[in-house]
Amino acid sequence: MNTLIAIIGLGVLCLVFEIFNARKIIVPVTIIGLLAIFGLNATQFNSPASFYNNMIVTNNFSVAFSGLFILLTIFLVALSHDFYKEHQSKISDFIAIKIFLLSGAVAMVSFGNLAMFFLGIEVLSIALYILAASRRLDLKSNEAGMKYFLMGSFASGIILFGICLVYGATGYFDVTEIYDLSQGAGLPAWFFIGISMLVIGMLFKIAAVPFHFWAPDVYEGSPSMVTATMSTLAKVVAMATLFKLVTSLNAGVEYKFEIVIIVVSILSMTVGNIMALRQNNVKRMLAFSGISHAGFMLMALLSLSSAAGSLLYYTAAYALAGIASFAVIILVTRNKDNEDIVNFNGLGKTNPLMAVILTASLLSMAGIPIFAGFFAKLMLFSQTIKAGYLVVVIAGVINSIISVGYYFKLILAMYTKDANEEKQAVPFVYYAVAVVAILLNILIGIFPSMVTDLLN
Repeated sequence: MNTLIAIIGLGVLCLVFEIFNARKIIVPVTIIGLLAIFGLNATQFNSPASFYNNMIVTNNFSVAFSGLFILLTIFLVALSHDFYKEHQSKISDFIAIKIFLLSGAVAMVSFGNLAMFFLGIEVLSIALYILAASRRLDLKSNEAGMKYFLMGSFASGIILFGICLVYGATGYFDVTEIYDLSQGAGLPAWFFIGISMLVIGMLFKIAAVPFHFWAPDVYEGSPSMVTATMSTLAKVVAMATLFKLVTSLNAGVEYKFEIVIIVVSILSMTVGNIMALRQNNVKRMLAFSGISHAGFMLMALLSLSSAAGSLLYYTAAYALAGIASFAVIILVTRNKDNEDIVNFNGLGKTNPLMAVILTASLLSMAGIPIFAGFFAKLMLFSQTIKAGYLVVVIAGVINSIISVGYYFKLILAMYTKDANEEKQAVPFVYYAVAVVAILLNILIGIFPSMVTDLLN
């Protein structure tokens, strides 16, 4: 609870800085504040507690994922100063929205009541709607914001209807009470319909097939910084929340959801990878890649009792690789009209370090050792096999091989094509974020217990 209060306070402080015309210190003060909050959050490990009649619950699961969200927000805020330099008069708005988005993310993994769960979703979603359409004079950004708003509102309506059905069946919003009632017999049919609607709504949030159609267009049309936020922070928040929701409400394989999870997982991996092969726009390619990774993450729902640590590890590996890759993508395309692969031609010659970092992040997403992405997939595959779902693992292995095709399309462009322009000066912040993110990815790849032991 202290973490959530501190995050909200930091967001308000960003707005106060605007009042006193202290825009130049907003980014450094925000980063320092987030680092302090990261430390405060870490002190709550092994200290479970509940607040406000169980509205907020802190345990190792919520603390570990909150720490990951704070770390990702630090990277995103660090990149914001240069990205929004042409909008310095609005920098406080952009940073404050990102901080409030973080508060929604923390609420989503710390809920003990379905009302708080929905509140967290809406805080995060509304922030993303605003950011997606933040370039008012850009038609693509307007389209992305409107499309995301309409589709997101529709999904939120489904979630809210599901909450109503669960409440009507049990008489409670408190997830502990709902879990206890679900252990017995006699619950009406609309309880299971409500659970199904909650899961469907969250599948939209993670962009899993067949609820994925919004993702490529929104990713492409949104400003690159917003796409980075959606692809990393928002996706791992939604996946962690879905896992907690299914676990908390006893809505896992006990209610025959395993067939749905298997089908959605395989379809997400397959459709995402096949469509990514056809893309020439890097952001659309990573959108379909994210759909594929959502399919991999869904494997965690097939072994709920033992997969929390593996899910945390996978989301950390995926998000860190995503942050590193977007640091390079934003740098390369910041003065371009599009994010096509041709913009990366010859990057290995004009900026070898950034080319190496982008290559490493793509290899991690593809599941190549020594990067964390390989061990993340290995953990999920092992647990899924133990749970008896070999067919999903076979599909996962095949799709991992397919993914190498489109990742290497971008890698080959960097090293085998001639550069389109001369070498340009690179702000230090891009190097810092990209290097730190990929080094953390490699570090947890070499020492996976650093992450997995957090939930033991």
